[in-house]
Amino acid sequence: MWSEVTLPLWLVIIAALLAALAFLDRLLIPSVRWALRRRANKAISELNTRLRLQIKPFKLTKRQVLMDRLIYDPEVLHTIDEYARDNKMPREVVMEKVKKYAGEIVPSFSAYAYFRIGTRIAKRISESLYRVRIGIRNEDSFAKVDPDSSVVFVINHRSNMDYVLVTYVAATSSALSYAVGEWAQIWGLRNLIRSMGAYFIRRDSRDALYRKVLSRYVHMATASGVVQAIFPEGGLSRDGKLRPPKFGLLSYMVAAFDPKGPKDVVFVPVGVNYDRVLEDRMLTSAANTEPGKKPVFGFNLFTFLKHFLNAIWLAFRGRWYRLGYTCVSFGEPFSLKKYVVEQKIDFRDLPEDTRHAEIEKLGLKLMDAVGRVVPALPVSLVSTALLDASPAALSLFEIKARVARLIDELESNGAYVHIPRADRDYAIEVGLRMLRLRHLVLEDDGSFRVNPNDVHVVRYYANAIAHLLPDASAAGEFSPLPVQEKEKTLVEVVQPAT
Repeated sequence: MWSEVTLPLWLVIIAALLAALAFLDRLLIPSVRWALRRRANKAISELNTRLRLQIKPFKLTKRQVLMDRLIYDPEVLHTIDEYARDNKMPREVVMEKVKKYAGEIVPSFSAYAYFRIGTRIAKRISESLYRVRIGIRNEDSFAKVDPDSSVVFVINHRSNMDYVLVTYVAATSSALSYAVGEWAQIWGLRNLIRSMGAYFIRRDSRDALYRKVLSRYVHMATASGVVQAIFPEGGLSRDGKLRPPKFGLLSYMVAAFDPKGPKDVVFVPVGVNYDRVLEDRMLTSAANTEPGKKPVFGFNLFTFLKHFLNAIWLAFRGRWYRLGYTCVSFGEPFSLKKYVVEQKIDFRDLPEDTRHAEIEKLGLKLMDAVGRVVPALPVSLVSTALLDASPAALSLFEIKARVARLIDELESNGAYVHIPRADRDYAIEVGLRMLRLRHLVLEDDGSFRVNPNDVHVVRYYANAIAHLLPDASAAGEFSPLPVQEKEKTLVEVVQPAT
């Protein structure tokens, strides 16, 4: 019993390593995880006391648990059976596709990544590039929103910078969950974006199975009170105008809404504008793409390095300016529960065609509210004044007179005009300087005119506020129709001709 056993040294080393791993796995690692999770939960509890809209338990649920809930959702399982039968595929194969879609869509939110890393990076980038301002705050109305409601920020889409800017501006309110496209599926960036609560979507997918999985995730998140941010336009504006909204995500959010349920869905219109959009030339070039041909947006490393190194050189010489002002305005919160009561509808009970029409009607109403809070900034004001006179040149005095009339007109229509330092002359100088530095406007003997080669870029900035002017409809700008005409048009769209 007490006889000695001789073992090779290598076997003793392997046994010792395995014993150490077992000790770590069974004793130390669970203890460390418990301690870290306890600290994380305490930090989140403290964070929720400072946020207007608390981080909901759904957002903090383990990713694998959310994936399992999504995969085994009754509606998803029903769709799996139908898909397998219609496409004559084994159910196990279809189930694997669903698991792949769920793994692609479901985020893995980390409060630390969002508030310690994400928002700090967003702040640094935003303030390095722009003079960030908040226009209309609507704090009194926002304070009346039930904190248990599912809040959805509805935002116009000017630039990919929108994600960064709105994350920074809304950091004191809550953690936003975005739907991001394929552009974010980049190695290294993908995990960071997912840890910040964003979920990936295939914008052009026609796969019914994929759409069902996505719709159920959006419904689950909305029903659980996750604060979300959506861009109804579905893509960046290529000419500066507000684009007609798309209704996919909105449909997923409201189609199963229960008007008598405990949770309301509150939409908050958000208007964003910039004195300079980083992608403006690329977007305006894409606007001239042949009809029916999808533009290709490529990343050119040499072009990027050229502009980056030039900015460093200008900064070193003290001649680099930030890209002007950017401004974010918040509109009046919009209660879905109140809306369906007023309209006497329940999306769940409507026939499919009628439901689509009602969702489009709601979407147009939300997009109209977003358009009304888009701020007017110096570059847009000066661009509008110069284009009205183009190709003629204007003196500085004439520009100031035209911009002053434009500001009065916008303010009389209820639009928010950001005037830096409350000085109109300074605002005009800022706008004119930005356009001159980029050679979009040429100066000759004290007169200013639009560069003939860049009229489309100047018009891009003027179009940002075109819908706020009284003649916007006559000029062909996006503007929701009167209710009766709108209802007629939507019925014609969704019902086949007879």
